[in-house]
Amino acid sequence: MPTPRSTARAVAAVVLPALLAIVALPAAAEHTKDSLDTVKKGLAEKSAVIVDVREADEWEEGHLREARHLPMSSLKQIDKEAVAKVLPKDKVIYLHCQAGGRCQKVADQLKPLGYDVRALKPGYPDLVEAGFPATKGK
Repeated sequence: MPTPRSTARAVAAVVLPALLAIVALPAAAEHTKDSLDTVKKGLAEKSAVIVDVREADEWEEGHLREARHLPMSSLKQIDKEAVAKVLPKDKVIYLHCQAGGRCQKVADQLKPLGYDVRALKPGYPDLVEAGFPATKGK
């Protein structure tokens, strides 16, 4: 019959490696602490760009007028030259999506390429509500 001590060791032998594996996972990019007023100022001064990482159907339903479109799905195989045509390396790049999750993943992909990317927590509807002008279509 197993003793409480041997049961605890058996559980620790299984749980501890699993916990260590979780801790070792790379952290997703954090959302920027830049305020939306800072984002608007950067766009107005042309020191920043805003990039929508939502998919084409979402973009066509509505997008920020000043946004560039770089769908997350297009980054499965990163083509540095294609990305460079959309993203300048000399400006802050604010990324947004529908709710703040996808832009963090895209930030993780773009940071190693040398871009100053900042994921926005507010999603598209929140940005429109905050006064970013929107449009529809391609």
